[in-house]
Amino acid sequence: MASPLDRDAVPSGSLMARLNRPRTDRSTRLAVIADPHLSTRQEGTSKLFHDTERHVANAVADIARRDVDATVCVGDITKDGERWNFDRFDELVADLDAPFYSIPGNHDVPKRGYDHDNLPVSEFADRYAPDGQSFPFHVEVGGVDLLGLNTAGSEEFLYDSHAGRVTDDQLAWLDETLPETETPVVLAHHNLPSMSEQVHEHRDLAEPDMEIPPEMENPEEFVDLLNAHDAPLVFTGHLHLPSAVREGSVRELMAPTTCSFPQGYLLVDVGPDGTDVRFVPVADFEGMVDGFRERATDSVTARGLTGMAAVRLAHFPLVDER
Repeated sequence: MASPLDRDAVPSGSLMARLNRPRTDRSTRLAVIADPHLSTRQEGTSKLFHDTERHVANAVADIARRDVDATVCVGDITKDGERWNFDRFDELVADLDAPFYSIPGNHDVPKRGYDHDNLPVSEFADRYAPDGQSFPFHVEVGGVDLLGLNTAGSEEFLYDSHAGRVTDDQLAWLDETLPETETPVVLAHHNLPSMSEQVHEHRDLAEPDMEIPPEMENPEEFVDLLNAHDAPLVFTGHLHLPSAVREGSVRELMAPTTCSFPQGYLLVDVGPDGTDVRFVPVADFEGMVDGFRERATDSVTARGLTGMAAVRLAHFPLVDER
């Protein structure tokens, strides 16, 4: 494990955001990964299925030397919820010393039309939620309160859709739980409205034929509740690119995917002065070029999202509040 001196050193990677909040007197480091889409039996596509094991392994190896307090995934661990892909992912993250937690993404939960045996959401919770909890969950990590939601669905809701929803019971749970936390950080797979609006704006400006990825069905209720309790930060995934927005007093940071361009994860330091978030690549220069080429030539939608990612990488840091 790294020494406290090593922990205070500037880590490799690019500064994505420097935030005034959240803050905590107890310095806490998190690794946030998103959308690994691990696939052990398929190759190709812009998700680089043939490289997903290597990218996850690279992320795990890098995180393991960072002295993190926990690693969290904001969903889409697997290609489409296959048990064998979850099993392989668990083998890879077993090399992490710190706790690992995950919420489900829309490709992790059962959906109509899959021709394989999906992992039920209850078993997903057994593997990746804190001990004895399901979704939503609350766990204290260092000086941070992690609140994990299931926006992706289950056998009971969103079975016919890849859209997102924060169910009424989860909204009620948040309403009760947020006041009990000192430093809440919310985890959700799907994005807040302002993040989705970035996709609409890019389509209108640059890619009129691109499709809009599935969005959250009831984001206004969710945003209103977060603002009512002055929740400072939400981490999301889903769109496979790094980005940042603000909804009232709430900041959303979207983590990039490990599977496709720009392959990486987020290293998050929360301390007395605020929160610093760095983008750490999990592919070398050649791998990044391959990822860019495959995604930019896959479809109009993939090309549009790749363009959005490239623009945001060129404008790092996306947020600097200090």
